[in-house]
Amino acid sequence: MPLILAVDDNATNLALIENLAAKLPDVETVALDDPTLALAWCQENRPDLILLDYMMPAIDGLEFMRRLGGLSGKQEPPPVIMITADLERTVRYRALELGARDFLNKPIDHAEFMARLKNHLALIDAQKKLADRAAWLAEEVAKATADILAREKEAILRLSRAAEYRDPETGAHLLRMSQYARLIAAHLGLSGTEQEMILEASPMHDVGKVGIPDAILLKPGRLDADEYEVMKRHAEIGYEILRDSPAPLLQMAAQIAWTHHEKFDGSGYPRGLAGEAIPLVGRIVAVADVFDALTSVRPYKRPWTLADAREFLVAEAGKHFDPDCVRAFLAGWPEVLAIHARHGEAPGKA
Repeated sequence: MPLILAVDDNATNLALIENLAAKLPDVETVALDDPTLALAWCQENRPDLILLDYMMPAIDGLEFMRRLGGLSGKQEPPPVIMITADLERTVRYRALELGARDFLNKPIDHAEFMARLKNHLALIDAQKKLADRAAWLAEEVAKATADILAREKEAILRLSRAAEYRDPETGAHLLRMSQYARLIAAHLGLSGTEQEMILEASPMHDVGKVGIPDAILLKPGRLDADEYEVMKRHAEIGYEILRDSPAPLLQMAAQIAWTHHEKFDGSGYPRGLAGEAIPLVGRIVAVADVFDALTSVRPYKRPWTLADAREFLVAEAGKHFDPDCVRAFLAGWPEVLAIHARHGEAPGKA
């Protein structure tokens, strides 16, 4: 139901406005003869339309509109129809500058009043419907976007599981490593959206292992030089699997798969990138991945203690790892301990 506020210091004029507005269906009118009280009322209520007298004591119509704009803040103030006997163009120009939508002359002509009021209420109704439509469309776009993101995450999960079936040891590793990666991103100052993307994309870092022969992937001991060269191909295989996706999440996963074995000093693989030539997501996951690999059980080794793994990161900062990523990881050390305790394995000695 449209809400109209009438402000006029003349009780007779207010009564006339109320009587005329009452002839319109489903319209509520609030009539106030004190502009100061009317402004106070507007602090708690928002009328759909204000019928405002210009000539009032203490606060005239122009000053009322100026203060009303201050009350509204960033929100657009309610539309105003100014009622005045003043024919000065400067007054009308100033009223228009302050946001007046229309004018009515005193004495009020009943037919003109009703026609203008109906037109403005019809316009207000159309604007509300348009706003509702825009809000509905925004909601639908948000739903569609969420659905797309959910499908991207499902693709990530299924491909990660494919790698996990080839290498059963990676299940808990994916969970811990991805949370470590998000932790580093947070302490580097990345946005919440970027942090979540790294959390979701980083489990794909070793998806290329699906292309590595079982004899090498599942070998219970250390790899010889030739076997290691074959194993190193998983970085490029993972990139090739993911690279052509238009989805931002999978694009990030492709960069991670391709670059998380690069080293800050340029001695890594597959391309020997160095420093900031390595994408930041690759530098982040390198720290998270190596730390968790060191502190996890492997067929060829016992897990390192958390303290020993931490010392290794510090020693390799600037060589294997980006020093900023190492500092970010250590800045969240209490969270690292919590993640390891929640999803970790029993610690052993180096």
